[in-house]
Amino acid sequence: MDQSLSNYTNQTSPSTNPEKRLLTATNPLTTTANPFTGVVNSAMNQLQQQLPHQQHQKQPLMGPVTNPVAQQLLGMSPNPMHQQLLMAPKNNPMLNSTINPMTQQLNQGERNSIFSASDDNVIMKQVLDTHLPDGTDVDVKPLVHIVEDILRHATIKAAIDEDASTSLVAHADVGKSHQTNTVVMLNLLSHIIDKLACEMSFKCLTGGDGHSIALSLFHTVGNYHWDAKLALILAAFALNYGEFWLLAQIYSSNQLAKSMAILKQVPMIMEHSAPLKPRFDALNRLIHSVLELTQCIIQFKELPSMYVSYEVPAMARALNIVPTAVYWNVRGIIACAAQITSLTSMGHEYGISSSDMQSWEVSSLVHKINHLLEFLRKQLEECHRLIEERKEMDFRNSFNQLFDTVHIDNMKILKILLNLRDDPLPLFDGATKQRVSLEVLRKRNVLLLISGLDMSNDELSILEQIYSESRIQGSRMDTLYDLVWVPIVDPYVEYTDAMHRRFEEMRSTMPWYSVNHPSNIDRVVKKSIGDRWHFRNKPILVVLDPQGRELSPNALHMMWIWGSTAFPFTTAREEALWRDETWRLELLVSGMDPTILNWVSEGKYIFLYGGDDIEWIRKFTNNARAMATAARIPLEMAYVGKSKKIENVRRAIATINVEKLSYCWQDTSLMWYFWTRIESMLFSKIQLKRADDQDLIMLQIKKLLSYDKDGSWALLCRGSQILTNGHGSTMLQTPIDFDLWKEHIPSRGFDLSFKDYHDKLHVAANNCCRFEFPIGAGRIPEGMRCPECHRLMEKYIAFLCCHDQTGLLEPY
Repeated sequence: MDQSLSNYTNQTSPSTNPEKRLLTATNPLTTTANPFTGVVNSAMNQLQQQLPHQQHQKQPLMGPVTNPVAQQLLGMSPNPMHQQLLMAPKNNPMLNSTINPMTQQLNQGERNSIFSASDDNVIMKQVLDTHLPDGTDVDVKPLVHIVEDILRHATIKAAIDEDASTSLVAHADVGKSHQTNTVVMLNLLSHIIDKLACEMSFKCLTGGDGHSIALSLFHTVGNYHWDAKLALILAAFALNYGEFWLLAQIYSSNQLAKSMAILKQVPMIMEHSAPLKPRFDALNRLIHSVLELTQCIIQFKELPSMYVSYEVPAMARALNIVPTAVYWNVRGIIACAAQITSLTSMGHEYGISSSDMQSWEVSSLVHKINHLLEFLRKQLEECHRLIEERKEMDFRNSFNQLFDTVHIDNMKILKILLNLRDDPLPLFDGATKQRVSLEVLRKRNVLLLISGLDMSNDELSILEQIYSESRIQGSRMDTLYDLVWVPIVDPYVEYTDAMHRRFEEMRSTMPWYSVNHPSNIDRVVKKSIGDRWHFRNKPILVVLDPQGRELSPNALHMMWIWGSTAFPFTTAREEALWRDETWRLELLVSGMDPTILNWVSEGKYIFLYGGDDIEWIRKFTNNARAMATAARIPLEMAYVGKSKKIENVRRAIATINVEKLSYCWQDTSLMWYFWTRIESMLFSKIQLKRADDQDLIMLQIKKLLSYDKDGSWALLCRGSQILTNGHGSTMLQTPIDFDLWKEHIPSRGFDLSFKDYHDKLHVAANNCCRFEFPIGAGRIPEGMRCPECHRLMEKYIAFLCCHDQTGLLEPY
């Protein structure tokens, strides 16, 4: 039990005398003229007649309650079965013996309510005794819709509105829309509604108290479920209430209505509407609360039981209180009916003179009903949250099964991915700048470019170039092939105007298809994409064949590495390309710089080097050039930057240019592309589950990435052949110590002499290796082996800030 509810229970200590318990100071209404005192006495008398005289003398009024349903409605048992409370018979064995914290919570506002907790318990026992459902089930929604239409137009504002005729036309149109679906229902229920309307009017006219009238109405609808009871009584009230306001609206223009209105004193009431307006406003507030609570109760019956079982705490708590909510809603209905009846039978003078007392009654009922509504809405929200979670889990599980199922074409999968909300034109054609249907992708190879709104212009530019080349190649191969951008926006972040401008800016530069708006991608689809393809923040490229089968979970790595050569971007193609690949300079700078490729064709020695330490760059380039001069070898050097610390790299580029230290890429997008390709090689192997293969390529890629994280580095090639790559400290020391190993050049050659000496320095240096995987990268290996010693590396969690756009894939 909630501690706050328990504390409240402990604070109340009603009298042991049952009569006093209903009349003592715990109920503040007993200190004023309380119109409900007769109701309490009536409830007391009826309950006393049901008990043996001896028990009444010896025991408290409530005594030990053994009826399980009575226990439930007295707040003694949470009901786990929502259909049991809304539908099942009253002797349901599911209702048993635990204290209901809801009753305690609802009574926290006891000192401002009509009855105290003990009063509610007595009343609800009597209400429960009228509940004898026979299995009759009624779809109450159409009936409640009609009632809402009536009550929405039945107001004093509509009655005095000069354009009231317009409202009546609208009302008639609404009636037509309901008629088709409700004719059969009304044929079955019109008799009971008329009976309830007559009974309510008669008992209000004869001065019956609200509780006894409510019990009488509950007896009349005893065989219906709780939601149907409420809807039928509400419809009966709307019949009488609507008649009054209909006459008020049309009596001035219709002779029949005028004569009927005179009999009901409507013209006199309307003439004195000004002093009665506060009273009508109070009635409208009560009616509004009644309708809101009615809709809330109906919604519980409509919840799918496959997702919300009766044992769900929120459902059990809510259904446990439904009978109480229905009762107080009916009390509110009766209060409204009584006030209108008193006006038409006793005239406006009575309405004005009794307004204070009736306003007190109405405001008290509004408070009680709103308190119940607030509680039930919280339970309903909790149920909806649970339903969404379970629906989402079902969807995410079935999403993976889609790709294990054979399909005739790709439409089913593409509809779920790109158009779950059934937009007729969900795509935007980047070539024609027009919206198009999903049919343009039917039975075609589809590449899904999945990304956020933070792809750089450099990234998009290079991707567009590769796309255009592959389109040409695709047409030669007679292959139908299209690319679709799938923009993913965080569903928990508000979609702002700035985000939309960025989306439109990106979409306008793309020659391929795009999803027309990020909102087309449902939240659960975004989560499913993350589950299956490990999408976090970094772009991925999923390849689907014409039947929707997955050919590659992420072809972006091979697209960065091999460009259009990787077409059609399948996993099989990726594996084939790796089988044919060797560790060579062209793998690192493929097609990026014709100057370097010319050096390769000329068979020159080439140093690629990187880092952001300007002093190291000066020492390395000067000593490397001196070594080349002494060894009489043709040497070229190219600076390729660093994967992060962009501002430092820009300063290094400026220094290299001013001091003419070496050749340097002036276009920083080439540096971004270089490091993107290197990292893509590693991720490609991880995706293919080849990350720890003991092949030369993977070992060297790992070393290069590790050296980049640790500072400066250099890689020595002769033409296409890569001789060695190493940490900045050892690659600098080797040319400095040229005089110590140059004697081996005549016998072993420059290549082996350089490599042997460097390897000795490398072993002695014993530099650590480390790799960094951003969380947004998606696929992160469970473990990795060191490229140096081949042991399993330790895993750490790091928090890194380099005060600029960091990360291997961040654009320059």
